[in-house]
Amino acid sequence: MALQTTKTGQGAACLRIGTGGYSYTEWVEVGFYPPGIQAGKMLPFYAEHFGITELNQTWYQMPAVEAMERRRLQVPEDFLFIAKLVRGLSDEGNPSGWRRLVDQYREGIAPLAQAHQLGAVLAQFPLSFDRSPKNRSYLAALLDALYGLPLAVEFRHGSWAQDRVFAELSKRRVALVAVDQPPLPDFFPALDVVTAPDFFYVRFYGRSRKGWHSDHSQKQFDYDYSREELSRWAEEKIPRMAAQAERGFLLFINHVRGQAPKNARMLIELLQ
Repeated sequence: MALQTTKTGQGAACLRIGTGGYSYTEWVEVGFYPPGIQAGKMLPFYAEHFGITELNQTWYQMPAVEAMERRRLQVPEDFLFIAKLVRGLSDEGNPSGWRRLVDQYREGIAPLAQAHQLGAVLAQFPLSFDRSPKNRSYLAALLDALYGLPLAVEFRHGSWAQDRVFAELSKRRVALVAVDQPPLPDFFPALDVVTAPDFFYVRFYGRSRKGWHSDHSQKQFDYDYSREELSRWAEEKIPRMAAQAERGFLLFINHVRGQAPKNARMLIELLQ
């Protein structure tokens, strides 16, 4: 079984390495999942190899208590889930009646939180969510409403890359998500800033400029990292971030042709 937690040579953080989602049928074709595996058996199999995953389902629809409890019981007790914040609260930006949605979301993920298997709640904001006065006010109110949950924020628009933003996140103990992706105009840069002492969070999207300019979103995640590309993270950035937090979550989003579990294993080897 692959290593689920590890420590860097220089840092003190306990690291969890995994992938963004796990229920991909194409992972059968590339050999990660055994032939003929049923969808309901994918999570237990995945948990034999990695100790953390992101739940994509909670972005598309409000999490349900029964579904979260069912997933929790399929994995070891120390397995962690990262629950994406439902898109009605982030991707659509400042919706009406959003406080009611927060209450529903809290109730839905309660089984994970109560079992100490909720690694983080990931709030992803689109490129259209710039640092305008309206958006700043909404974000502050949203973080207030989600207080008490382990929160991580991922910005897409580069206007949020400011020290005053990082300082406010630090004050709130909210983790800024570091993204590994190609440098694109107006996009949030690839920084290794740590804003929360509890955990830091890195998401590896892939570095295909052509894919990010494509109309097909799947092409954004069709990328295979080389050992050299991940070595810089393993030797420089991750140890630096690990020295500032108790835990680190490192998730690979490049799932299209099974690169994510392959690259996650590669990073584990490099960190060992």
